[in-house]
Amino acid sequence: MDPQFAQLIVNGISVGSIIALAAVGLTLTYGILRLSNFAHGDFMTLGAYLTLLANTLGINIWLSMVLGAAVTVASVLLSEKIIWGPMRSRHASATTLIIISIGLALFIRNGIILIWGGSNQRYDLPVAEALTLLGLRVPFYDLLVMGLAVVAIVALHYLLQNTRIGKAMRAVADDIDLARVTGINVDRVVIWTWIIAGGLTALGGSLLGLVEAVRPNMGWFLILPLFASVILGGIGNPYGAIAGALVIGIAQEVSTYWLPTEYKLGIALVIMVLVLLFRPQGLFRGTI
Repeated sequence: MDPQFAQLIVNGISVGSIIALAAVGLTLTYGILRLSNFAHGDFMTLGAYLTLLANTLGINIWLSMVLGAAVTVASVLLSEKIIWGPMRSRHASATTLIIISIGLALFIRNGIILIWGGSNQRYDLPVAEALTLLGLRVPFYDLLVMGLAVVAIVALHYLLQNTRIGKAMRAVADDIDLARVTGINVDRVVIWTWIIAGGLTALGGSLLGLVEAVRPNMGWFLILPLFASVILGGIGNPYGAIAGALVIGIAQEVSTYWLPTEYKLGIALVIMVLVLLFRPQGLFRGTI
């Protein structure tokens, strides 16, 4: 195999790992809340900037990520309290919710520009030498991203399959009315859904900041790959979203072997359109 092609595959796995974290949060909010949240990418950006803020104050980068995720989760819960909860109680249509989410995305992005400015910024980290694995030069932070993504996904799997809240989330995703009748506290499930989605999304944004510059539109540029991953994997299925994200990440990076770099985001669009045309239910059954 051409070393350059193999290098692109490794890069794609790294990008796909970041997309997977945010895509899981996006598919959970749709599967349980039936919300197509176009502000999801901007919450990802918010997580990266909050990590940057803590890091520039002299806090260790790993603790900065935890603090960034915590404040992002608080912001997500605030949006649930102020926006999404009242909209659900009024039985707002899907179109209305989408328009509101786009407005929320613009609000977050312009708030970030107001506070931090529009220029690219980076974490205060030492330059790490790339490692040689199987003849390939792999950046240290890319390996770190892939490792942390695996840990987060394993923790999510344990939560969904082996805890009471995870089982309740799966029940609500299958049939919210039946879940409520059987005594499941749906409001508690909603809160936990936002906590998990917000935490994973913020972590994805923080990890993206490790491998590239932190900038106000970083999450917005990922919104198309995020939705493509969710649709490819089966809407509402977190495991499908992970598989879809890896496919999208690798496809985007490998496409640069033949196409100019600026076209790689179009690959996500092409895959999404093809899936919607020929297999709209996605690769896997759309449920938790």
